[in-house]
Amino acid sequence: MGLFLQVLTVLVITVSLQGWVPLGCLEEERIALLHLKDSLNYPNGTSLPSWRIAHAHCCSWERIRCNSSTGRVTMLYLEGVRNEELGDWYLNASLFLPFQQLNVLYLWNNRIAGWVENKGGSELQKLSNLESLYLEDNSFNNSILSFVEGLPSLKSLYLSYNRLEGLIDLKESLSSLETLGLGGNNISKLVASRGLSNLRYLSLYNITTYGSSFQLLQSLRAFPNLTTLYLGSNDFRGRILGDALQNLSSLEMLHLEACSLDEHSLQSLGALSSLKNLSLQELNGNVPSGGFLDLKNLEYLDLSYNTLNNSIFQAIRTMTSLKTLKLKGCSLNGQIPTTQDFLDLKNLEYLDLSNTALNNSIFQAIGTMTSLKTLILEGCSLNGQIPTTQGNEIFAEEDDHNLSPKFQLESLYLSGIGQGGAFPKFLYHQFNLQSLDLTNIQIKGEFPNWLIENNTYLQELHLENCSLLGPFLLPDNSHVNLSFLSISMNHFQGQIPSEIGARLPGLEVLFMSENGFNGSIPFSLGNISLLEVLDLSNNSLQGQIPGWIGNMSSLEFLDLSRNNFSGLLPPRFGSSSKLKFIYLSRNNLQGPIAMAFYDSSEIFALDLSHNDLTGRIPEWIDRLSNLRFLLLSYNNLEGEIPIHLYRLDQLTLIDLSHNHLSGNILSWMISTYNFPVENTYYDSLSSSQQSFEFTTKNVSLSYRGNIIWYFIGIDFSCNNFTGQIPPEIGNLSMLKVLNLSHNNLTGPIPPTFSNLKEIESLDLSYNKLDGEIPPRLIELFSLEVFSVAHNNLSGKTPARVAQFATFEESCYKDNPFLCGEPLPKICGAAMPPSPTPTSTNNEDNGGFMDVEVFYVSFGVAYIMVLLVIGVVLRINLYWRRAWFHFIEVSINNCYYFLVDNLPILSKFGFS
Repeated sequence: MGLFLQVLTVLVITVSLQGWVPLGCLEEERIALLHLKDSLNYPNGTSLPSWRIAHAHCCSWERIRCNSSTGRVTMLYLEGVRNEELGDWYLNASLFLPFQQLNVLYLWNNRIAGWVENKGGSELQKLSNLESLYLEDNSFNNSILSFVEGLPSLKSLYLSYNRLEGLIDLKESLSSLETLGLGGNNISKLVASRGLSNLRYLSLYNITTYGSSFQLLQSLRAFPNLTTLYLGSNDFRGRILGDALQNLSSLEMLHLEACSLDEHSLQSLGALSSLKNLSLQELNGNVPSGGFLDLKNLEYLDLSYNTLNNSIFQAIRTMTSLKTLKLKGCSLNGQIPTTQDFLDLKNLEYLDLSNTALNNSIFQAIGTMTSLKTLILEGCSLNGQIPTTQGNEIFAEEDDHNLSPKFQLESLYLSGIGQGGAFPKFLYHQFNLQSLDLTNIQIKGEFPNWLIENNTYLQELHLENCSLLGPFLLPDNSHVNLSFLSISMNHFQGQIPSEIGARLPGLEVLFMSENGFNGSIPFSLGNISLLEVLDLSNNSLQGQIPGWIGNMSSLEFLDLSRNNFSGLLPPRFGSSSKLKFIYLSRNNLQGPIAMAFYDSSEIFALDLSHNDLTGRIPEWIDRLSNLRFLLLSYNNLEGEIPIHLYRLDQLTLIDLSHNHLSGNILSWMISTYNFPVENTYYDSLSSSQQSFEFTTKNVSLSYRGNIIWYFIGIDFSCNNFTGQIPPEIGNLSMLKVLNLSHNNLTGPIPPTFSNLKEIESLDLSYNKLDGEIPPRLIELFSLEVFSVAHNNLSGKTPARVAQFATFEESCYKDNPFLCGEPLPKICGAAMPPSPTPTSTNNEDNGGFMDVEVFYVSFGVAYIMVLLVIGVVLRINLYWRRAWFHFIEVSINNCYYFLVDNLPILSKFGFS
């Protein structure tokens, strides 16, 4: 009985919980999100494609975060989702009322000009939980303050780069505000009647004031508790800066990047006794030293991209609390800091001297920094050397190589500072490294497996383009902390070690491209459970692509292009697969495209070009709903484009060229394309590794990095497509490249092509197009490559203006009825009329012949026939009698036909 009661209790609790446990999101909020999407896209936008009625679980939609226990929306990231070409937008505030637990709202860069309310009062006040509101880069004026000042929980408000101007009155109702961003506006004065005692962070970056900045700076007195102040890109010459800052006794962080400051301004900084963080990047003029003498508590100093005089180091020497010093890209007038300059910087942990001209003695000075943890020397000029020889090693004693340096680094960045030699010897004495970057240093040696063995905390190792050679040597023992390894662009040979998965089980990113690896992919790679990025491209790997790759649970980026893989494509990607980018081009893959994806919506890029694939484009392609890049060129695919392809409304690049595809290019397919440019994945790391080949401007180019998110192109060239060009292609205003050449397309060039304002390359050559070239194409000012050669076009060539003044005769040749420059045929009144095609039969395998040649040939043939008949009748008596008999019978038949039918003909007016 007790067991029955326990089971019954569990069932009752389970059933009751089903009434409130969130299954994705609340219905009222899902409907509100769809209304918000419609408002954003009105009248014809295409943002937020994953927000769909059919998808009930709105918490999984892009740009949304929900509370895991209540299922309510807590964050909305709607930055840059509205097309600016739609003009100013007045946002209906009531759209946000259903989101009762909304904490964070991003709306910057949407060209919002104001709020619209359907009811009386400020509806935004009902968002009682809203704490952070981001409205930068819009078109708000001062009225926005009346809408936001009633938000009871608002702590962070960002209004930078709007249309605020003049006096800004910050009401008492904003008393909870802790962070306020007002940069990039035309503000002359701030007023806070009772002061905002909670305000800690204030940004007045790039404020364009009316007249002097004196009034604005005096306004700072209303915020006595400020700890962080951004004043970059302003003109604060004179004593006004010091007068304004002297009352900010709590100020700890001050940013004056790109400001115009003079001696008086900098001297005044010495009075900020609480200052711990000071940024003076890229100032206008030299940086003097006197103003820093009293900053004893300074922990962070950034003087990057300035012209410094040598006395600056006298001031730095007194900052005994300094932990971070950044001198990136500085001009030191040929001098460098000496060992003496750094003797008192016992607490310095972070030193950035990247892109600065130094000489090798700098390492003697660095060697005295006992607390140093991070050293950045990327791109430094060190007389073409790296610290390898006795004269510039980082040791406590220059002549004793057995002594270790005084510091143990955690991060070291030396990329691009040397052109030869062995590994820096001081590295053999480092045991706490977590990140090491030696990229683009021509070291010429074997793989430094000792680095991994010595530094058990090592997480990142960058050895790209170091001229390393020999086999790839793994550490003797398992190293679980190494998560990032790049050895691309070296000269490694042999097979990838079979035990790589066991020795480096913690890898998340592995780059091994552009080496000489051969053999097959080791099975142990499939056992690395955390691996997200695998790039083995540009090697000599062979065999089949292993099927277990599709079952790697964390893999998101796979590049096996430019190898010697053969056989069929991997048949299936399992339910745990997270693959988003698949690059398999330039191999010897064969057979049909028969890949199966458990969750097809994850795929962003699919590149199978330059293989030997056969069969049709599969109909399951429509399941790749988020596909941005589809490259199937240089294969042996055949048949028509499947109608399902129209559902791929996220495509920005499609290349089907150099196949045997046929049928029409469907207008409804093209017209559904939209071209979002936001980078939704791998913003930093893998975005720089993504690449593809695409022919543009008659050249096959490799595109890499973030540019691929902005590159928009269609290439259907070198196929057997027929029918007319869909005019809807002209609606793709962001299209960069369109290549439809070497097909059997007929009909005119759509006049809508004049709307392709961003197009750079347009190739319609080698088709059967007719009619005139639309004259408004001369409005395509970005056009660099244009060809309509080898068609049946007629009329005048476009006017020789703008870009069209650069196009030569070869762009128009072999169009028999086309005239005008740069063609040799001059347009005139005697020009024959444009041919009117009587049939669009796709099986017509000939073009128009020259008319003059036709007439001459016909006349000669006609005369020759008459002469032959006359000669034959003259020679052969029998044939002559038969011919005259035939003529006599024909005349008699015609006569009696007219006599018999004359009454009938008279009814129709013939007499």
